[in-house]
Amino acid sequence: MALPFFYIESFDASQQLITLNEETSKHVVQVLRMQVGEQLNLTDGKGSLLTAAISDAHKKHCVVQVKTVSYKPQAARKTTIAVSLVKNASRFEWFLEKATEIGVTEIIPLLCERTERQHFRFDRMKGILVSAMLQSQQTWLPVLHEPTKFENLKMMQFENALKLIAHCDETERTPFSNFQINQFQNSIILIGPEGDFTTTEINTAIAEGYKPVMLGETRLRTETAAVVAATLLCIT
Repeated sequence: MALPFFYIESFDASQQLITLNEETSKHVVQVLRMQVGEQLNLTDGKGSLLTAAISDAHKKHCVVQVKTVSYKPQAARKTTIAVSLVKNASRFEWFLEKATEIGVTEIIPLLCERTERQHFRFDRMKGILVSAMLQSQQTWLPVLHEPTKFENLKMMQFENALKLIAHCDETERTPFSNFQINQFQNSIILIGPEGDFTTTEINTAIAEGYKPVMLGETRLRTETAAVVAATLLCIT
């Protein structure tokens, strides 16, 4: 049976003993009822995978002893999804979960002209990423940005990247299947809000080198389009 899998904020290769935070300690000791000597897996979300054994089963600060450490390099091809926040926060959270499971590298919540503003709870959103990473048995946590204004995207550098913008405007767009994803080391796609990007935003993106793309023949919700795009970019 697979060992239970937990997240730690950081890890130093010299560490032999690690004290788990209160939330994780409670889950290990009170929920799973694990005892001294039992083993579990830990990751720092930066490629490290540790196997450790419980040395002090305290419900608030459980201590584990590191037994083995391995490192899994991040995939060479990085995938960034820049997607507008949506009115229903639970739908955006659903996207975060699925994008993490799929293997997206970086997520940029966008504030576009038609985005319906809302309070962005960064800690909650990161927690969703962590849970999805652990559930899918990965060791790399996607980089999550604070909400970013659309016009500030041009200040972000995406080297050797295929740059795409998906929109519903009746202008010329290229089917996704026409792009040779493997020719690029990295990729980024922009997904607009409910109501789509404005014409000005589309033209601004094109001027910055983004290519208009079609994700299919049907009109998709923001979060659905983002998951479709993540799947196509990560698995193609």
